[in-house]
Amino acid sequence: PGSADDWLIVAGDVAEQPDDVAWALRLLRDRFAKVIWVPGNHELWTRSKDPVSLRGEARYRHLVELCRGLDVLTPEDPFPVWEGPGGPAVVAPLFLLYDYTFLPDGVRSPEDGLAAAYAAGVVCTDEHLLHPEPHPSRAVWCAARVAESRRRLDALDPGLPTVLVNHWPLTPLPTRVLRHPEFSIWCGTTASADWHVRYRAAVVVYGHLHIPRVIFQDGVRFVEASLGYPREWKAREERFGTTVSALLPRQVLPAPGG
Repeated sequence: PGSADDWLIVAGDVAEQPDDVAWALRLLRDRFAKVIWVPGNHELWTRSKDPVSLRGEARYRHLVELCRGLDVLTPEDPFPVWEGPGGPAVVAPLFLLYDYTFLPDGVRSPEDGLAAAYAAGVVCTDEHLLHPEPHPSRAVWCAARVAESRRRLDALDPGLPTVLVNHWPLTPLPTRVLRHPEFSIWCGTTASADWHVRYRAAVVVYGHLHIPRVIFQDGVRFVEASLGYPREWKAREERFGTTVSALLPRQVLPAPGG
């Protein structure tokens, strides 16, 4: 950290096994004044040899309790207010999942989107490892998460800006540069597409796409804070001359250069 007062946002996909998630978050919590975590799809996967066999909602709740034991904030905790430079702002960690409504061009429904993805051979591993129990589907789980998140965001002080944090992008715009557009159906929900405006976002922080960059939509800064895989680090360095250490961590508030 740059100072003893710095907070750190961890926007999901820390690891697949809870013990590894705990190890990483414990290390980070020892270094930062506050650590805020949201789940990615990888934390929610349940593999056959995983020592923690919990699935779906039960797995998520297990991770929440793990974080609480480490003094790491989650989407289930009261939203903290950043009072430092660039504040005050409510930091709202969210867990929204996806409902197959981020459709590529020419696709008219989630069902058609899934069919197109399977036909193209572009299928997210979530279809096999991210179980929605007790919900009947990931889309239904997503709808429940959206409703709960809206309830909490609606109750915020309307005079305060927000920092909205979700592993999956809140709007479809970041997915427009995907190498395989069919993959966009696993990247978010259109139910949150106006939240950056509705909830006065100063910044939106997300991950998932492995395309670390900053873009703007409706005047709001969207920061993808993905670390990605080592093979992607090398390709990015060869193509852009940019190292991982130069990309992360990204400053959220105050806006760099602001």
